Amino acid sequence: MWKRLETFYRNLEQKHTPERYFEICEQLGRDIDPDKIPPEWRDFPESVQVAINIYNTLGDRVVADIGYLGKDYTLLNHLMEVYDVDDLELTLDIVLWLENRMIKNSAEALKKEHDKIKKKSKAAKGPVKGMP
Repeated sequence: MWKRLETFYRNLEQKHTPERYFEICEQLGRDIDPDKIPPEWRDFPESVQVAINIYNTLGDRVVADIGYLGKDYTLLNHLMEVYDVDDLELTLDIVLWLENRMIKNSAEALKKEHDKIKKKSKAAKGPVKGMP
């Protein structure tokens, strides 16, 4: 399930849908491989969909210079009651997995921006005197 979830979110980011996969196979004249069809929302069990909905409902904690810090868990217990969650452990595992993924992606995006600014700054200063 974890690998399928990662594939699902990576495909969302890259806008790689089953329809796009079918188009590519048709254009290349290849047979459709059921194992390579990108997963869709409906491919996940209801318990996973509920966990994702809870994650998406929780508020974000973001700081400008630091980035995404994670979710605000103030409403977590209430949301679990509203969604009538039976498997608390699975739901919490999915919520935390999603949060860790978002934190990692945010840190990587901030690092790329920082490196780009740093590179521009060095280029704007020009060569140092006495250096070729």
